[in-house]
Amino acid sequence: MKGIILAGGSATRLYPVTLAVSKQMLPVYDKPMIYYPLSTLMMAGIREVLIISTPVHIGAFQSLLGDGSSLGMKIEYKVQEHPNGLAEAFILGEDFIGDDNVSLILGDNMVYGSRIERVLKAASNLKEGGIIFGYQVADPTSYGVVEIDETGKAISIEEKPENPKTNLAVPGIYFYDNEVVKIAKNIQPSERGELEITDINKVYMEQGKLQVIPLGNGYAWFDTGSPDRLSDATDFVRAIELRQGIQIACLEEIAYRNEWISKDELLVSYEKCHKTEYGKYLKKIAAEDFQVYKAVYESELFN
Repeated sequence: MKGIILAGGSATRLYPVTLAVSKQMLPVYDKPMIYYPLSTLMMAGIREVLIISTPVHIGAFQSLLGDGSSLGMKIEYKVQEHPNGLAEAFILGEDFIGDDNVSLILGDNMVYGSRIERVLKAASNLKEGGIIFGYQVADPTSYGVVEIDETGKAISIEEKPENPKTNLAVPGIYFYDNEVVKIAKNIQPSERGELEITDINKVYMEQGKLQVIPLGNGYAWFDTGSPDRLSDATDFVRAIELRQGIQIACLEEIAYRNEWISKDELLVSYEKCHKTEYGKYLKKIAAEDFQVYKAVYESELFN
């Protein structure tokens, strides 16, 4: 499976902050926002990623992440000339996707939870159809809302409904089989002139092939597209990292745990930022007994 991060748009809800910088480059506590969706794809075991952004901002992402080789990955880039909707990502990424299945995550989305890595890896093993997530929110009128049956299949999806049928919002992370490219090419623009991801989900739903994984207690999801939500995400990350002495969305750690990079390569990244808490954390990870960590993580305790 391959991954796409859609990091475009004009981010008008964050003006004037985003008048001169991409929203996905803003800090969420101690890391650029794009680290969080990229870490999500990495936790799913996805090593080939396409980042889609605007003509103005694409260069900043290339400078930040390069070709991905320092993470044992392959990262490519594509320009989205105009914000024509989330579903356009599959059309722009057709050559990148090839014959593979694909996951799309929005560049301003962050998910966190003790079992999230196992959930993501299970979703990335998708054979047919699509998988989305459901997250309970107090006010679902600002989100896409999904209704599911007793088997977890989607039976209705509405975009920002006035009278939502459920409180399950759909976070901006999606897993699809290769048919999604053909589906994206055949859907029509909505009233606002965009190719909507909800319309893709509806096609899979009508085929009985859209599975929903509810993220219940123990998971956190943030859409950091407004000042308040960005601040909430920053407060959350800060609290977890300072209290537990860990790093959320530490790309080098995930690559090392996945055995995509060696300890020596991990230490190269440490040298680049050794004066920061992030760098000190990388050194700490390098000093751990990796085999002990791996054995515990893969034990029955975490199944």
